[in-house]
Amino acid sequence: MAAPVARSRLRGNAARRTVNVRLEKPAVSRAGVASGSNSVPVIAVTSGEPAGIGPDVCLALARKKFAARIVVLGDREMLGSRARQLGLAARLCDPGAGLTPDSIACLHIPLSSPCRAGTLDPRNAPYVISLIDRAIAGCKAGEFAALTTAPVHKGVINDGGIPFIGHTEYLAERTGTAQVVMMLAGGGLRVALATTHLALKDVPRTLTREGLELTLRGLNAELIRRLGISAPRILVAGLNPHSGEGGYFGREEIEVIEPVLEKLRAEGLQLTGPLPADTLFVPDRLSAADCVLAMYHDQGLPVLKYASFGRGINVTLGLPMIRTSVDHGTAIELAGTGRAEPDSLIEAVQAAIEMAQAETRTAR
Repeated sequence: MAAPVARSRLRGNAARRTVNVRLEKPAVSRAGVASGSNSVPVIAVTSGEPAGIGPDVCLALARKKFAARIVVLGDREMLGSRARQLGLAARLCDPGAGLTPDSIACLHIPLSSPCRAGTLDPRNAPYVISLIDRAIAGCKAGEFAALTTAPVHKGVINDGGIPFIGHTEYLAERTGTAQVVMMLAGGGLRVALATTHLALKDVPRTLTREGLELTLRGLNAELIRRLGISAPRILVAGLNPHSGEGGYFGREEIEVIEPVLEKLRAEGLQLTGPLPADTLFVPDRLSAADCVLAMYHDQGLPVLKYASFGRGINVTLGLPMIRTSVDHGTAIELAGTGRAEPDSLIEAVQAAIEMAQAETRTAR
């Protein structure tokens, strides 16, 4: 099933931790909209793993003009130090202050431990999680219209004693969302996943009729609600080589995927499949589709990343908030070198803005 929510059962201090939710209400006139800024949406951007390129690419946002107010969540001293290391003129302002060229709003959240670019420290795991928690609180309270996340390092968060599978699963758990869909977009493609961060050996038993049905219903509804596609056309991949070759290479297509597709087609959903993955991503098929549903992570994402690496984005569908993200990792070796490209974060922020604007128009 799609993105089964990881009930991580946070332990110890992580379980008891609460976020200091001091919302910047004076800067907001209505849900996630900045006052005095021609009613533009306010987008929260978490700066992610402090030793990685998250701070670098967040600082690059100061050089871009957006039809929104961007608020970067992170340690102000660390961000300022990184800007100096990179030779950037970016000026960090309070969230409620007026902005000038090369400035960016920063909501200060202190590091747990001093940080150097390129050097991971598990002691900063609580800091990384606190960025996400603060952004969630702001979205729930109407302070932010959307959330965009820079990359985190899953391994070092777990090394810090906090069970963590990924942003998608964590956001679902923290918002009480039973079912979410992870979708990546870029290069003219949209690829959603029926399962996300799982070992390949666990995919077949995780893929169930009930889960796949929920995924497809949710994907179809969110493509309509968030992206404005009135009648989404979805290509559905098979799980096995050649879609199982009539059961010879596996029976998941016969026993799980086909029955779900048949049921939902009868309700009017435009679903094509199950299709062999090796011939699914061809121009003739893709030109007649709005989205592809892959059965597992490395079935769908290599094609998308080949087409759009560095500019692709991740969208979590099904949450009570808009969430977009970069499609790359922390790139620890590039942190502080000036070689990190901000294109994916820029695209993710722009997508969040467009989705927030669409939501505002719908609300009217």
